[in-house]
Amino acid sequence: MDRIVITDVSPRDGLQNQAVNVSTDDKLELVRRLATAGVPSVEVTSFVSPKAVPQMADAADLVQRVNAALPTLQTSALVPNLKGLERAHAAGAREIAVVLSATRTMNERNINMDLDEATAVSERTLLEARRLGLRTRAYVAVAFECPFEGKVPLEPVLRLSARMRDAGADRIVIADTIGAAAPGEVKTRMHELVALLGADLLAVHFHDTRGLGAANAWAALEAGVRHFDASVGGIGGCPFAPGAAGNLATEDLVLMAERSGFATGIDLAGLLDAVAFAESVLGRQLGGRSIAWLRRHYAKEAERKREAA
Repeated sequence: MDRIVITDVSPRDGLQNQAVNVSTDDKLELVRRLATAGVPSVEVTSFVSPKAVPQMADAADLVQRVNAALPTLQTSALVPNLKGLERAHAAGAREIAVVLSATRTMNERNINMDLDEATAVSERTLLEARRLGLRTRAYVAVAFECPFEGKVPLEPVLRLSARMRDAGADRIVIADTIGAAAPGEVKTRMHELVALLGADLLAVHFHDTRGLGAANAWAALEAGVRHFDASVGGIGGCPFAPGAAGNLATEDLVLMAERSGFATGIDLAGLLDAVAFAESVLGRQLGGRSIAWLRRHYAKEAERKREAA
């Protein structure tokens, strides 16, 4: 059976913009529940300025505690620059990710750099991370549409992705940061990227702003992509990108993939447990488009097991 690999980004991309302050204990527990459900890879935090993103102020403590509690789980942390990399490395991060936006304005609004400067910073950070022996991921953000510049041409996405490859990124994540992509566009664009870089080097990161997250994931699958970001319960949204709603829900992606003949190694009932925990922490209802059906389905399964016993 063909396999896809999912990185759950809820502890980082999901929680970074939440109004409720989430404790380090609760972040660790969310990561633990994701691991228990079989999620193979989790982006746990980001080493950004605590003034810019207060929710990530406990990044070093969280990385150390996750490493101690879940030593075999593949984890990563976002770093904005060499200073962030230094902090992540000191905390024991084993994999880092950089974020490079495909447009000038998004880089200026996000990290106060123009495109050339942001590209150079990402390249230097990746090269230094590789020198330190860390695994690396590079996001190419707003790869379909920018909230400030509109539709993004394919050319800069191809060019920047190639530069991240040349700087040593182990995986390049093509991100639909505001959820503006559509399946036909995704399939066409990802075919071009696969031809340039190879499918093994690529991953995709979709938001569900327009209800097309799972359809876009399917289009990427058809183009040969097998690595995906998702966020349990659909939590998330970039704080620097107006209109960025929640991420593609991990449970939606797993359901779609498993029902279509792809293996994920992830237990949907375990994901429901993680969603319920996140709801208790954030104080609101969460869940992807399949959540109501999933809860009914597994409630019936539990009832059948009780009757059989």
